[in-house]
Amino acid sequence: MIYFVAVAERAFASALEAMTDEELFTMMADLEIRSETWVKPSPHDEDFAKIVLTESAIERRFPGQMLKPYKEWQIRRTRRNCA
Repeated sequence: MIYFVAVAERAFASALEAMTDEELFTMMADLEIRSETWVKPSPHDEDFAKIVLTESAIERRFPGQMLKPYKEWQIRRTRRNCA
């Protein structure tokens, strides 16, 4: 079971690298929405692992900026939806 999880996480991380910025940010937003329903988050939860991997992919793509590009994308998206 642990091997399967490791393979699945590597496949997910590889898929993140191939995504456009828009796709990567959309994935993060979707994962955040799903995490809002968690009663008790666990590092062993699949979505928790995906959030960590997605955050890491964003940080690698935008070195030294942490999640700032993602947060700016969220603001732009919110403004577009409110207009």
